[in-house]
Amino acid sequence: MTRIKIPLLLRIIIAITLGILAGNILPLPAVRIFATFNSIFSSFLSFIIPLIILGLVTPAIADIGKGVGRLLLITVLIAYLDTIFSGFLSYFVGTSFFPGLIATTSQTIDVTAAEEIPPYFTIKIPPMLDVMTSLVFSFMLGLGIAAFGKERLKDLFDEFKVIIVKTIEKVIIPLLPLFIFGIFLSMTFNGQVIRILNIFISIIIIIFALHILLLFFQYCVTGLILGHNPLKLLYNMLPAYFTALGTSSSAATIPVTLQQTKKNGVSDGIAGFVVPLCATIHLSGSAMKITACAVALMLMQQMPFGIGMFSEFILMLGIMMVAAPGVPGGAIMAALGVLSSILGFDQEQQALMIALYIAMDSFGTACNVTGDGAIALIVNKIAKPDNCNRDN
Repeated sequence: MTRIKIPLLLRIIIAITLGILAGNILPLPAVRIFATFNSIFSSFLSFIIPLIILGLVTPAIADIGKGVGRLLLITVLIAYLDTIFSGFLSYFVGTSFFPGLIATTSQTIDVTAAEEIPPYFTIKIPPMLDVMTSLVFSFMLGLGIAAFGKERLKDLFDEFKVIIVKTIEKVIIPLLPLFIFGIFLSMTFNGQVIRILNIFISIIIIIFALHILLLFFQYCVTGLILGHNPLKLLYNMLPAYFTALGTSSSAATIPVTLQQTKKNGVSDGIAGFVVPLCATIHLSGSAMKITACAVALMLMQQMPFGIGMFSEFILMLGIMMVAAPGVPGGAIMAALGVLSSILGFDQEQQALMIALYIAMDSFGTACNVTGDGAIALIVNKIAKPDNCNRDN
C-alpha cells in the first residue's frame, strides 16, 4: 500500500492541537512520560547541534571558496548582504511593535514550562564540541580545504554532510512533532498556552507584512539600479511567488523562477547560474522569520538583549543560512547553533522557534525565491550591462 505522506506543517499543527487538548485531560503521571521523552530528545539536540554546524558549514565554505569567478563571489555577497539586511529590518520592527503586543499579557510567559514537570529519568549526552568551537573549526577547515585544494578532506566532509542531512531528515524532523506535542502538553498543563498562541498569531501577521515590505524594498533598489519600473519587475515574479507558496520549496520553484527572471530581461546564462545558486544561499525571508521570532520569545521571558547581541546573531545567522540544507525546516535547524550560543535559547525555546518557523515556511520560501529574481537582475547588470538597456 502507498504510504500517505503528511506534510511537516500539518504534522506540527496536529501536534500542537493534540498537545493543547491532552494538556486539559491527561493526569500528571502521563504528562511526565512525554516530559521524559522531551528530556532525552533535548539532550540529543544539544549533542547534534555542533555536528550539524560542522557537517553543513564546512562543505558550504569549501564550495564557495573553491568556486572561481567574479560572478560567484558577487552573487554570494549580494545574497549575504540581503539576508543580514532582512535580519536587521526584522529586529528593529520587532523591537518597535512586539513589546506592545506582549505587554497585553498580565504576566511574563514561561515558554519553558516543560522544565517544571520532572521526567521519570534523564539521559545525558554531552556534546563533543561547544557551538562556537564547532563554528570556528568549520570556518578554518572550509577555508583551508578551498585554499589548498584538499580534495580527499573535501570528499570526507561531503560524505559527513550526507550523514548529517539524513539524520535531520530521518531522525530529528520525524521526532519534532512529538517533541512539540510534549512542549504544548506541558504548557497547557501549566496554564500558559492560550496567551502564547494569542501573541504568536499577531507576530505571524507582522512577519507576513515584513516579507511584503522586504520584497518591495528589494525591487525598488533593483529598479533604481537598472532604471526600470520596480512594480513591473515584481509583478513579473508573482508566478514564482505563488508557486513557492504552494510547494514550500525553493528547488521545486526553480523552473518558474527561471522563466520569470528571463521575462524580466535576464540573459539565459546569468539566470541559469544565479537562480539555482540563490535557491540554496539566499534565505532573506528565512532570516527575517528567525530574527522576529527570537525577539518575540526573548521579550516574552524578559530576557536581556540589545543591538550588540543581535548584530552578532544576525551576522552569524547570514552565514548559517548559506549552509542550510535543502530539507523541510533545514534553515531553522542550521540556525539552532547560533540561537543557543549567542541568544542563550534552551531546547524548549528552540522547539517553539521550529514550530513558528514551519508555520510560516511557505511565506518565507516565497519571499526567498522572489528575491532571487532581484539578485539575478543586479548580477545581470554587472555581468552584461547591455542586457539591461532594453525595455522589459
